[in-house]
Formats: sequence, structure tokens, C-alpha cells
Amino acid sequence: MERVSTATGPPLALLLPLALLGLVSTVAAHEHHDELSEEEANNPIDAILWIHIFLQAGVWGILFPVGMVLGLTRSRWHVPLQATGIALTLGGFLLGHAHGGRQFLSSAHGPFANILLLPIALQLALGVYLKLHIHERTLRPYAVIAHGIVGKMYPILGWVQMVFGVIAARGYCRGGHLGQCLAHYIMGSGFIAYGVLLAIMLLVGETWIRRSGRSPDWWDSWVILLWGILNTFTEHRGTNWSVKDMQHTILGILWWCGGMLGVGLSRNNQRTVVPSVIIILTGYAFGDHTQALMISTKVHAVFGYTLMLAGLARLIEVCFIMPSYSPLDGGEDDRSDHTLADGQDHGPKGKAFRLLTPFLLTSAGLLFMSATDEELEFVHDNGMDHVTYLMIMFSIAFLLYNHVIVLINLYSTSGRNAAAGAAKDPGAIELSTPTTTNGRWPYAPVSRAADERNARSPLMPAHVIGDDADDED
Repeated sequence: MERVSTATGPPLALLLPLALLGLVSTVAAHEHHDELSEEEANNPIDAILWIHIFLQAGVWGILFPVGMVLGLTRSRWHVPLQATGIALTLGGFLLGHAHGGRQFLSSAHGPFANILLLPIALQLALGVYLKLHIHERTLRPYAVIAHGIVGKMYPILGWVQMVFGVIAARGYCRGGHLGQCLAHYIMGSGFIAYGVLLAIMLLVGETWIRRSGRSPDWWDSWVILLWGILNTFTEHRGTNWSVKDMQHTILGILWWCGGMLGVGLSRNNQRTVVPSVIIILTGYAFGDHTQALMISTKVHAVFGYTLMLAGLARLIEVCFIMPSYSPLDGGEDDRSDHTLADGQDHGPKGKAFRLLTPFLLTSAGLLFMSATDEELEFVHDNGMDHVTYLMIMFSIAFLLYNHVIVLINLYSTSGRNAAAGAAKDPGAIELSTPTTTNGRWPYAPVSRAADERNARSPLMPAHVIGDDADDED
């Protein structure tokens, strides 16, 4: 029987988001500048704006992603953490419109901050509605799905807004620099996302991949193919072809051509080295770009070398350091061709090597985002050499990758996954898998019945990406 709400006034789930959206009108009078005097542009950043920067970076970069993970594991700390995050981000929103000191030209950062109020309001409304436990058999199941989708968007939205914030603070990406900014920031973010998703697949997503019936390289090849089609038709504007236009466009063609081959070769759950080769060729192409400044040429070269190392590490992993699993249903794999499987269990050393590729992709993405002409001109004008600048970027890459690993580990050890995490070796965050000597193909599709039997085994944790468990508050 459904519980019926006895409230007589407007539902709380509607009042709170309406009050939240009312903040927009509160700050609408904040002036955004189309032109700045030299004094306004060169004033120091005041304390209020510094608080805004660190507060919003902490909320959107740390608090909300942690809350999202706790929501996925149905942890009791999910609601308090997300509520705290919403309160803090609203305070940061007001501070961002109340600062003095340095002023900034109009940019995407301000309008996007207003847009972010919509998912915040929607998530708040859905969260309150779910807590009421009404319409259990009608509307609630759809509200659960919507709540999950919006919540998983938070890290992406936060990343975009933080990038917009850096651009606004430095006054980048105006006039003729817009196209280069779009190319560097979008593609760099894409490499980082690739690294994050690969880390998730390696640490907690192997079972989901097996249940999908597709090898990881099949998914990689499709992403490369689709991205190549997009890149082919977006990198050139106008009638004149510059050298960079030709280089960037031919990379798009390389990706969709190679992606098509990768999709074909990875059929029947096979592994293929095609995505690795495409990454290596992409690194070579970018690393050999000639730039106006020497520091820019060197930074692009190191970016290319890093991407080539990522591709090489992935190639070695595919060919020589593949995980091996025992049969889950007692039968033989009659779908894969066993092209690369060697039936050996490479243990912790192999697992450690597999985590190298996601880190190198993350590092390459940050390096590419930090290699625009305006950024490197600023570095050059301030007397910094390329070695110092590159070490700063790699330090940030270590911090970012560490944050990703901590979130993945939190998923494995919190909420409904806490018992499974406690049963594992406390020092290991890799996916625990059974081993065998019969050479079973590692990415064979498994039946749901067999997967459920294996979930009850101490050799395999019960939590998997993509589990459709009932919602619990």
C-alpha cells in the first residue's frame, strides 16, 4: 500500500527548488563588463573572490563527486553530504557576485553558473520527493532513474565550470584564440575522461564488461570512430587551409578509419591492438607540431611522448598482461577466438602495470589543456622554463589521478559494498577475480544465473558497475 502525504500546503519538494531559483534574481544586478579599464583589470583578487574560488573548487571537485559515489553505494552519508554541498555552493554562488578588487570581462563562467542552478534545483527536488516515499509503484521508479542521471552529471558539470573559471580569471580564449581553446580544452578533457573510464573498468568494471559480451577494445574503437567523425568536420573553418587545419583534420580521418578496423577486429570478444596503435600515432602527430615559441614546441613534444607511452602501455597490457578467469558456468567459451589469451595469471604486478595507461592518459590530457598559445606565452613572459612548467602539470596529474583512485576505492568499500570490501585484502583495490590454468577467455559473456552464483563466492565481490538494485534511502 502506498503512503499518502498529509501535507496541506505546497510540497516541500517544490518550495525548496523555487527558493533556490529565486537566487538568480538576487544577483541579477551584478555587473558583467564588456570593457575594462587598466586599473580594473590589474587590481589584485580580493579575499571574497579567493574564498569563492576555493569553496567552489572544493564542493564541485571533491564534495559532490564523493557524494555521488556514496549515492551509488546507498550510503547513509549520501544525503547529509549532498545537502552540505548544496548549501556551500549556494554560498559560493553569492560570493562570486559580491567580490570587489579585480573585475573580469563577460565570459561563459557567469551564465553557466546560473545554468547550474537548474540541475541543483532538480536534484534537490528529486531527493526530497524520494524521501517522502510516495507513489511507490507509479512515479517513484522514474524519479529514482532521473535522480541517478542528474547526480552522475555533477562531476562533468563541475569540471566544465572550473575550466570556465580559469579561462575567465586569465581572460583567455577571446578573438582569434577561441578555436584553439576549444580544441585543446575539449580534446584534453576527452583524454582525461578516457583515463578515468579506463581506471574504472580496470578496478571495478571487469564484471560489467564480461556481462556486456564485448571486449574493452570494442568500446574503445567505437569511441575513437565517433570522435574521429566529429573531429573531421569541426577542425577546419573558412576556405584557406592552414598546416594545423590539415593536421587536425587528418587526425580525425585517422581515428574513424582506425576505429572502423578496431570495431571489426574486436568482434567475438577479441582483444585488438588497434586503439593502442591509434593512440601512439596521435601522440607522434601532436609531438611533432612546430610551434611559434620554443617552450610551446617542447611542451607539445612531451605531450606527444606521454600519449605514445600510454598507447605502448596499453598495447603491452593487451598482448602480454591480460587477466585470466575461471569458467563461471562450467562450459567452454564458444564465441571468442582466443587470439591473445595466454591463460596465465600475472598477479599483482600485472594489475599494477595495467593502471599505468590511465595515469598516462590523464597526464596527457592535462598537458594538452595547458599547451594553448596564451598559457605558454604567459609562462614564457614570467621567465619559467618548460621543465618547471611540465613538472607542475605532472604534479597536478598525480593529484587528479589519486583523487580518481580514492573515489573508486570509496565505491568498493562504502555503503552496500562495505562488507564485500572488508572481505578483500585491505591493501588491494583492484578487482578480485578467480584464477585458472585452463586458458579461459577473460571477457566471455556470462549468464546472469552464473553471475549471481559467482557473486556469492568469496572470490568475487558482489558489487559491480551497472547493478540494477532497488533504491534504498
